[in-house]
Amino acid sequence: MHTNSTRDGNKNGYKNSNFAKITLMKAGILGGGQLGRMLLQAAANYTVETFVLENDPHCPAAHLCHNFILGDITNFDDVYAFGKKVDVLTIEIENVNIEALEKLEAEGVKVIPKPSAIKIIKNKIKQKGFYQVNEIPTSDFVVTHTKESLPHHHAFLPAVHKLGEGGYDGKGVQIIRTKDDFEKGFDAPSVLEKMVAIDKELAMIVAIAQDGSATLYPPAEMIFDPVLNLLDYQISPAILPEKVSWKAEAIALKLVKAFNSPGLFAVELFVTKDEEVFVNETAPRVHNSGHHSIEANYSSQYDMLWRIMLNYPLGNPDAILPSAIVNILGAEGHSGEAVYTNLADVLGMDNVFVHLYGKKQTKPGRKMGHVTIMHKDYQDLRYKANKIKHTLKVEAKNS
Repeated sequence: MHTNSTRDGNKNGYKNSNFAKITLMKAGILGGGQLGRMLLQAAANYTVETFVLENDPHCPAAHLCHNFILGDITNFDDVYAFGKKVDVLTIEIENVNIEALEKLEAEGVKVIPKPSAIKIIKNKIKQKGFYQVNEIPTSDFVVTHTKESLPHHHAFLPAVHKLGEGGYDGKGVQIIRTKDDFEKGFDAPSVLEKMVAIDKELAMIVAIAQDGSATLYPPAEMIFDPVLNLLDYQISPAILPEKVSWKAEAIALKLVKAFNSPGLFAVELFVTKDEEVFVNETAPRVHNSGHHSIEANYSSQYDMLWRIMLNYPLGNPDAILPSAIVNILGAEGHSGEAVYTNLADVLGMDNVFVHLYGKKQTKPGRKMGHVTIMHKDYQDLRYKANKIKHTLKVEAKNS
């Protein structure tokens, strides 16, 4: 038995101890949705005291953090007061008060990613301009400020109209194919992007450590629901020609390094039939396209972000096995207390992992969870993804 230390009378301390002192870092998350929930699940592996700021006391992340603070992530005073409680701060959604983050950063709070990066990414107009300045390939675009200005760009059609700020999960995006669609556009500062003939849509997750070192996750191919404009399911690693894979990696890494910020970034890309690669959008946080990494990669995107925030070495992003993700969405025509129909059938499938986000209320198209499937056979992944999509339903009780 080691006897070189004695109690000093305080139940939590030692006197003349040879034990190394462990500093409990305080880490804050702005936002308490499902991304915050999964980030907190990964935090259990580290010595860290967690704080969450959210305006809903019943949000998915509320019961998993050490300290829940009720407040508005878009309010300067709320964000600033919250940030003064922690050593390091991150986000799970871009719609946060940048001015408070800038002041906190100036006063020594480590903000990951940097407010300068969030400020660019949260505004699609600034984001597209950033791509231009840094010679990142992206679709042609024009900036619009009112709905009435759209007819001036008739020759630009077909195009996609994206709200400059506030869009999320397919909201704030309208496809404008003909002049009859101009009415769907936004009467606010927005980006009108020339539509690209897309062969595949990819997501690349890039991790940047505090020392600037970087690593990339294998690309994921995303298949979208054309009605809801939400991710339907995805396959990872994507099956790509080597040339396309190299292009996607090089473009994603060049883009993320240009932000000059540590953090975890998700870069969404378009691949054309001619094997050209264009950046669509970037997210400065853990991302829906990386959920599979919890089971399917050696270091999940959530684990990786904690490594970055706590200034530990980056993890291994390689895939253990190919995987697919199926989003669990609220069923059409159902609003109210959530009931999961045929859940046991899905849980009984081999190599299938169900994640429910703990949202008590469902509504059509609401993200209620996801299912990860792992298998070395891509055909099996697609078969199970399709089967799960048509088996597991989120309906409202007594509907």
